[in-house]
Amino acid sequence: MSAVRLSVATADYDHLRDLVTGTIPVDGVDPVWMVLPVEEIFHRFFVHGEFDVAEVSMARYAQYRAAGGDEFVALPVFPSRVFRHRAFCVRRDSPLTSLEGLAGKRVGVPEWVQTAGVYARAVLAHHGVGLDTITWVQAGLRQPGRREHVPPSLPAGVSITAVTDRSLSDMLASGDLDALITAREPRLEDAPGGGPFRPLLPDARDRERAYFDATGVFPIMHTIAVRRRLLDAHSWIATALYKAFCRARDASLERIADTAVSRIPVAWLPQIAADPSAPGFGWPYGVQANLATLEAFLHHCHDQGICATRLAPQDAFLTHVQDLYRV
Repeated sequence: MSAVRLSVATADYDHLRDLVTGTIPVDGVDPVWMVLPVEEIFHRFFVHGEFDVAEVSMARYAQYRAAGGDEFVALPVFPSRVFRHRAFCVRRDSPLTSLEGLAGKRVGVPEWVQTAGVYARAVLAHHGVGLDTITWVQAGLRQPGRREHVPPSLPAGVSITAVTDRSLSDMLASGDLDALITAREPRLEDAPGGGPFRPLLPDARDRERAYFDATGVFPIMHTIAVRRRLLDAHSWIATALYKAFCRARDASLERIADTAVSRIPVAWLPQIAADPSAPGFGWPYGVQANLATLEAFLHHCHDQGICATRLAPQDAFLTHVQDLYRV
């Protein structure tokens, strides 16, 4: 039987490197792997229908599935995870020093249906800041003109104003916004490296660790989606892909743990990897192993108007793969 040729698009990660180079094969599959910026992948996959397998935004995927979409479905593989207490940004001279201080303020977001924003707004709610107490503004982070791909049905009392002729960075710098929620640092063309901006929470890392210890939630940003037509024709592809992603992650962890050489230019990384208290180091794939995070995220998506119905993790992902290959 000849191998099934698939186009695959992901961002650049060490834990996918051996798949991209072909060092780790995908059983029965001949993948044509493309490494691209995530925003480009999302646009080409969701809007133009490109790629057989692709890394996708968790928020946009959840929105799609909750609306009844079934042309593609995700494997419980999570290439990107980032805590988002550090996603709040203000001017360097801002008097704001707390999350609670954002109540009644003007806060900018690149999109409402952005995974980083979902987790950040959940942090606000956890600190007692109602989303309906904030004046929300949507625009491009560094360049004007960005729009929501699929506008959400916002919760009662929440509204968002789209601004098409200015960037969020410009509005924050000029004082027209009090804060931003952003996965990337804002930047002005005449102030490389962030210029007049600072994180709202200087102790974000300590807060993120406390949040993980209290909830078990390690925020998932992206997942891996597969076209349904491929699974209908070759159902075994899902398990073959899942096993390959797991092997590539394990190979990456072995490189990081190697004390003989410096595989990645970060001091003490093997020792950090060996620290059993490090939250989520070498995070698992699969639904059951990530149930606390997935349930929390899908709950937030429903509460924030991104998902028309509240999805269960078992309904959102292909769960049979983890039964055949437990990791």
